[in-house]
Amino acid sequence: MTPNPAAPSSPYVPRLIAWELTRTCTLHCRHCRAAARNVPYDEELSFDEIVRVLDNIATKFKPIMILTGGEPLLRADILDIIRHVRACGCRPVLATCGVPLTPKYAQDIKDAGVERISISIDGPDAATHDDFRGMPGAFDATMRGIHAARTADLPFQVNTTVTRRNVAHLERILQLAIDVGAAAFHPFLLVPTGRGKELEAETLRAEEYEQVLQRIYELRSQTPIPFKPTCAPHYYRIFRQNEAAAGREVTVETHGLDAMTKGCMGGNSFAFISHVGKVQICGFLDVEAGNLRKENYDFVHIWQESPLFLELRDYRNYKGDCGRCDYRRWCGGCRARAYAIAGDYLEEEPFCAYHPD
Repeated sequence: MTPNPAAPSSPYVPRLIAWELTRTCTLHCRHCRAAARNVPYDEELSFDEIVRVLDNIATKFKPIMILTGGEPLLRADILDIIRHVRACGCRPVLATCGVPLTPKYAQDIKDAGVERISISIDGPDAATHDDFRGMPGAFDATMRGIHAARTADLPFQVNTTVTRRNVAHLERILQLAIDVGAAAFHPFLLVPTGRGKELEAETLRAEEYEQVLQRIYELRSQTPIPFKPTCAPHYYRIFRQNEAAAGREVTVETHGLDAMTKGCMGGNSFAFISHVGKVQICGFLDVEAGNLRKENYDFVHIWQESPLFLELRDYRNYKGDCGRCDYRRWCGGCRARAYAIAGDYLEEEPFCAYHPD
């Protein structure tokens, strides 16, 4: 019998799982992949259902659990969820817009077991950030949330979604992250899905991506905090090309909150769970790999057996330049961008300037 390539002894272990605990959010961000609104959503997983899934995951894996949304702090049971993640032996982190945070709430989150939170800043000042986030006062509220985290000594990283609208401000946002005491800075390169589809004209084109990622590579050695792009898989090609050109052996950190592993980790070491229990390779590729309610809350089975995951783990299935690329095992291209632009998640990364021989 042919061994299952996703068996627990294989390299396909979910090191990170992002869980959309709710889709409700008080903001109206231009780039939101979920097109989240400040309304209740039907059929969100209950606390008991979440516990069943966590207990199943913990039988085989101990991933970093990214508790996200919408705004996860809007769930009344969020502290109980965090405690159960920790009790299972997994590592809870949390993504918030920062608006609901108070010093006491930040302390409660830390005491429940959260190792780090992420807070998004999409402009270096109120005018640029508020415009991106769709709410006057969002920047000031985010700064108050950061102050609350610092008061509680709760580590936080700053995330930024990069578009043509704010790319010129990237270094100013990085400096702001350093100045406010962030533990890391993670710029996210826009994936045009959800409301982000309306920003497709503001998506960086291939040559612009190349320039921005090259600049990030140059800046990373000059910054006092970890600085790593996300949803930019071809950065890992650029990283290797630069290291090779400098005669340095390529070494990457494969564990921890700021680990550098590979480009697109979706279905390889990363998975996403939606607010209604759909499992996906990431939040940006809205293609179902399995439904937890239909699969008796058995995440492990979906991870090991999903035809979608198995298809994406075999790079021989990739098309165009991604199928021929000598960096595909380190990059992989963005499957969500390929789907958004070409309608096929196996197609080549549409915003990569590298063309293999």
